[in-house]
Amino acid sequence: MDMHNFIALPYAALGLLVGSLVGLTGVGGGSLMTPLLILLFGVHPVTAVGTDLLFAAATKSVGTFVNGLKHTVEWRIVGLLAAGSLPATALTLLVVSKIDPQNAVAGSVIRMVLIVALLLTAATLLARKQVLRLIEARQVALSERRTAVLTVVTGAILGVLVSLTSVGAGALGIIALLVLYPKFPLVTLIGSDIAHAVPLTLLAGFGHWMLGSVDWILLRSLLTGSLPGILIGCYVAPHVPDRWLRAILALTLTAVAAQMAR
Repeated sequence: MDMHNFIALPYAALGLLVGSLVGLTGVGGGSLMTPLLILLFGVHPVTAVGTDLLFAAATKSVGTFVNGLKHTVEWRIVGLLAAGSLPATALTLLVVSKIDPQNAVAGSVIRMVLIVALLLTAATLLARKQVLRLIEARQVALSERRTAVLTVVTGAILGVLVSLTSVGAGALGIIALLVLYPKFPLVTLIGSDIAHAVPLTLLAGFGHWMLGSVDWILLRSLLTGSLPGILIGCYVAPHVPDRWLRAILALTLTAVAAQMAR
């Protein structure tokens, strides 16, 4: 059987699992997909990141369309984030292109950055309420100009992190937006964060494709499983306590990071 002409069922099953978790929690796509591809299937870290980026671009385009129809996207915030993330992504990809992205050193560097990103994401999930309380207690009014500058800087940091690991645009991005825009409704910040992730992951994914680090049969298989998975997760989510879901996901990310560090 020529696997390049068929859907790989193990990858589709992984897409179903991760898609279900995304539907349940709203985060965890990049945080889980890339490390699981590396640990369970032995996919090279660079290939796992590149494929997952295009996977994220496809799935989050659907989310952006829905949020756009619901008017839960603040496009000014999206533009400011993109003003920082897109140049940072291009620069990061340029640096990566100067080395052999499939060599052992590149794989080790990405693995190390990925571990840090996973732990940061897990900490964000576990301490989400504490962070929100801290923001409310120490809320300092920022000028519009300073807020704009910090939003661009946030985008740049996410651009580098996502380009190297495919992790960070979800949980880390939304916490940053909560700090910068405390008066905006949470649903609007989530919608804006998802909308910003589309051009970011699309550019980063395209760059990885040009570097030869995208596996198309893998991408097709993941999408085949993830779409019904997201629907299942969204259906089940109202019946499961949010704190349990976030705790389970955070512990899973920590365990994956620990396994990758061995």
